[in-house]
Amino acid sequence: MTQPPKPPSRPNKVSLWQYMKLFRQDILSAQPARLYRAWMAEFRTPFFRSYMVNQPKLVKEVLKTRPDDFPKSDRIGEGLRPLLGNSVFLTNGDTWKRQRRIIDPAFEGGRVRETFGAMWDAAEAAAHRLDAVAGQTVEIESETSHAAADVIFRTLFSIPIEHAVARDVFEEFRIYQRSQPILNIAAFVPLPRWMPRLFRRDTRASAARIRALITQLTQTRMAEIDAGTAPADLATKIMTTTDPETGDRFDTDEMVDQVAIFFLAGHETSASALAWALYLMAQFPDWQDRLAAEAQAMQDCDFAVMSKLRLSRDVFRETLRLYPPVPMMVRETKCPEMFRERAVPKRSQVVLSPWHLHRHERLWERPDDFDPDRWQTENGKQCGRDAYIPFSEGARVCPGAGFAMIEGPLLLSRILRDFRISYEEDTPPVPVAHLTVRSKSGIRLKIVRR
Repeated sequence: MTQPPKPPSRPNKVSLWQYMKLFRQDILSAQPARLYRAWMAEFRTPFFRSYMVNQPKLVKEVLKTRPDDFPKSDRIGEGLRPLLGNSVFLTNGDTWKRQRRIIDPAFEGGRVRETFGAMWDAAEAAAHRLDAVAGQTVEIESETSHAAADVIFRTLFSIPIEHAVARDVFEEFRIYQRSQPILNIAAFVPLPRWMPRLFRRDTRASAARIRALITQLTQTRMAEIDAGTAPADLATKIMTTTDPETGDRFDTDEMVDQVAIFFLAGHETSASALAWALYLMAQFPDWQDRLAAEAQAMQDCDFAVMSKLRLSRDVFRETLRLYPPVPMMVRETKCPEMFRERAVPKRSQVVLSPWHLHRHERLWERPDDFDPDRWQTENGKQCGRDAYIPFSEGARVCPGAGFAMIEGPLLLSRILRDFRISYEEDTPPVPVAHLTVRSKSGIRLKIVRR
């Protein structure tokens, strides 16, 4: 059986300069192969110490048991602040807790069911766009980005991607992605907060344009809420929710920060996962045929159909295991710790890597194989509880995790219901990680109507 592509690993020992150069090219191939077997690994630089944690017990301690003792590190956020400002993705402590108290109700319980109609419409629109290129070979990441952005705008602001402002945000975000904003020097060298950050000119300019467009959408929605004419979508729910402890709501600037991360997280991660899922279906046509047969149940816009897409859900889960959109998360120690009988100093970086945890050779059976049936085995069920964190875990779990696990299988099944896809290139795509895990040179798939 052909194994899905995996990036090469670097030599075990490299200089800091070599590591920074490799990191700038791709986060994943900048890491040594030993991390696929290690429970913990220490990396030292002249500026900080970093500890990658793969042992499930330690991962649970950091994310679930003692999350307040391991706040999110400022390092990763350094390159994203021009766009995300003070969003829930970057904050810690009381600020973060207040933001989550306002955001979480929008994604609880039946709220996902209420957004299903908008997701369905986005899936139908994606199928219509693919129908226009049937018989051709297309760059599928571009198509999945379009579909995921459409889902975000329809569920958040009740507007399709064709809306002028939505289209402009989408196009600006493509420019922002190409600037590789996460790779800022402050991710390596700790700088005092008062020191200006040196962002690329195109990164800062693109972020400013995106935020101006989001501000326009937010101000319009504020006016609709005041007039009593606002649609009952996610934006309205969030903007009308008061913090149960303070009675405050998000003001316009705060809402712009949150919408920016919803778009970044909800659009970029979903696009990445769907593109890899479609590539895997092209590589494993037997699974593609099984999903296509299952997808025939999709005829009407009915949330109950999701219970019939079990195979699609398992394929999407397996895709997230092999290609977690956010491959690494970084926390920081508030005080000295002892991990595996090793002293970990205060303000050390604690790296949690879904990429390595999901492919860990001491945890998973055949970790590099594509096998959606593994989720029905004892090993799959156990690892699913202990070593599977595509949406993080614990207090900082992604609030949109349930949303994503409806959107992904729905779009995947809707596409495969009507289209057969194949990969006809001579070499497989190479996974790389900047904002999310994407292909180094795109993924070109041939689309043919069934």
